[in-house]
Amino acid sequence: MSRYAKWLLAGSLLGFLIIVYFLGSTLTPFFTAAILAYLFDPLVSLLQRARIPRTIAVIVVFTLIIALVSLILLFIIPIVEYQVILFIQNIPDMIAWTKQMINSYLVKFGHNQLSEQVVTASQQGLKKASGFATQLLHTVTSSVVPVFSLLTNLFLIPVVLFYLLRDWHPVLSGVRNLIPRSALPTVNKLLNECNEVVSAFLRGQLLVMLALAVLYATGLSIIGLNLAVIIGIISGLASIVPYLGFIIGIVTASLAAFFQFQDFWYVFYVAIVFLIANGIEGSILTPWLVGDKIGLHPVAVIFAILIGGQLFGFVGVLLALPVAAVIMVFIRHLIVQYKQSLLYDAPQPPTGV
Repeated sequence: MSRYAKWLLAGSLLGFLIIVYFLGSTLTPFFTAAILAYLFDPLVSLLQRARIPRTIAVIVVFTLIIALVSLILLFIIPIVEYQVILFIQNIPDMIAWTKQMINSYLVKFGHNQLSEQVVTASQQGLKKASGFATQLLHTVTSSVVPVFSLLTNLFLIPVVLFYLLRDWHPVLSGVRNLIPRSALPTVNKLLNECNEVVSAFLRGQLLVMLALAVLYATGLSIIGLNLAVIIGIISGLASIVPYLGFIIGIVTASLAAFFQFQDFWYVFYVAIVFLIANGIEGSILTPWLVGDKIGLHPVAVIFAILIGGQLFGFVGVLLALPVAAVIMVFIRHLIVQYKQSLLYDAPQPPTGV
């Protein structure tokens, strides 16, 4: 690769980052649609190899996506709604039981005055939290701009996704034709490696997250937890960051189980559910669905998500891990070049006799 080609590629990457930094919120539906197009292009290509025209294949896949999402929402939304309503209805009983437990323990040890102070402080804290939640809900529901932006994105994503799926290969060919000819062999090699890594992450890790959400929700439902589906979904989604879904899930589910059953045995049952689910994830799901192609250390994953969110907001979080995986491919390539260079292994000058 010539020095001119290297500078051109570096300048293109810098320009892309600048555009994302200044237009991140505007580009959110386009990046979302691009990731979805990348995920579903193999299915469209499979139908196309079966002699189905590309546009018809896209329509078929598009219809399947819409049907699948609709079925999932129709199944999950009523369950989540019921569990949220049940949780809200049980809040007064949970508060009364918590105050009674704290008061009984403090009175038992002779701290009557401290007991009254704790109860008063907890009541004030609950009032403040309730007021904050009410204000937050009012702000979200009364603000026109975020709602309009959300509706615009929901409309744009399927439109952009349809055209990207239909023109995916021409777009890639057009980008490839812009690459300097001297750099094309190296870029093709790097792109193939990046494709393996990103596809392993996007397709594999998303399936792992979905499987964990199902395992968590099923296990917590078996022990009778009212918030099983909500906690399962949140824990599954949070598992995109190593150990985060496990920590959030086991802490939240343990608290919910303790408040609901008022029995420490159910906290033990929650721990068993999460340990079994994570054992299945570590020994079966991740090796089978993701493999070892990503090569990102858990600390690097957390760092990438934090930096992406800090610099580029939601778009940064969306692109953090795929970009980090691609950067790791380039870093490994640079390390290979460095070890083959004279800077790393220069011949030693002959020593005098």
